[in-house]
Amino acid sequence: MKKTNRRIFIQQLGIVGASTSVFSLKPTRSLASQKIKKIGIIGLDTSHSEMFSKDINEGSLKDRGYRVVAAFPHGSKDIPSALGMKQGIIDAVKKMGIEIVDSIDSLLKKVDYVLLESNDGRVHYEQAEKVIKAKKPLFIDKPMAENLEKVRAIFELAAQNNVPIFSSSSLRYDALVREVKAGKIGKVLGADVYTPAEIEPHHIDQAWYMIHGIEMLFTVMGTGCKEVFRAFHPDFEQVVGIWNDGRIGSVRGIRKGASNIAGIAFGETGISQLGPFAGYGPLVAEILNFFDSGKPPVPAEETIEIFKFMEAAQRIKSSNKTEILI
Repeated sequence: MKKTNRRIFIQQLGIVGASTSVFSLKPTRSLASQKIKKIGIIGLDTSHSEMFSKDINEGSLKDRGYRVVAAFPHGSKDIPSALGMKQGIIDAVKKMGIEIVDSIDSLLKKVDYVLLESNDGRVHYEQAEKVIKAKKPLFIDKPMAENLEKVRAIFELAAQNNVPIFSSSSLRYDALVREVKAGKIGKVLGADVYTPAEIEPHHIDQAWYMIHGIEMLFTVMGTGCKEVFRAFHPDFEQVVGIWNDGRIGSVRGIRKGASNIAGIAFGETGISQLGPFAGYGPLVAEILNFFDSGKPPVPAEETIEIFKFMEAAQRIKSSNKTEILI
């Protein structure tokens, strides 16, 4: 997928996210009777920072008692797509009354919870370290880091400091994905998903964007993948996983032509569509539930296995093992 197409795709998702109405599972009271729980954002180089802030401060989640009050704008130092949108996001959040601060240390003095939104996974460990040592509950947006090693390091640091964290794609909380996970079609026997798959050279290939589809796949299939196969072309790819019990799941990555994030799940009692993307609201609601409870909704083990899956696919590409039909 060309970078210009990806920017258009992100803009379209942002429009959907802003307009999608979601309901909270938590009872609400008037804000006048609640103590405002203050959220800080790290990284204003992604549309997520603007859309999440709108949902919390002005949208369907505004009665939950949370407010985004401050943001540290800096994330990527060299990814053109991130740097290109940064000033626009800064301007947008300032219009919401969100204070722009000049350091993470300053941010942490003003907030109770943190959304780490920096577009570039390479800076996440360094930024997360400050938050974790300050003992603030933390959500880390995708990609959690640029590779498996850094993902493990972040989880280990959080465990050592007894700080709750989690990372997730918004696709995990798609309505049909949640229905399937809850048993709508019985045990899931397999699933096929597709997703945009732009590659960013400083990250393992699938961590940058294809992770949306991979996370959808693992949400309905669960953990236990034991074997990975990958067919790669600069414009497309297909990654197939085989689970311990023989179930098969696949992800098609699209870099050319029409694209979306969706799929299909095959169950014991039925077949269900998954997706397409319908807004950020359900993920943001889950983040607030996490801040309420302190209990991560996605286990560290599952996020680690997702990165193991992607790194296995990376090794297959690097080894260039194929057989030519004669």
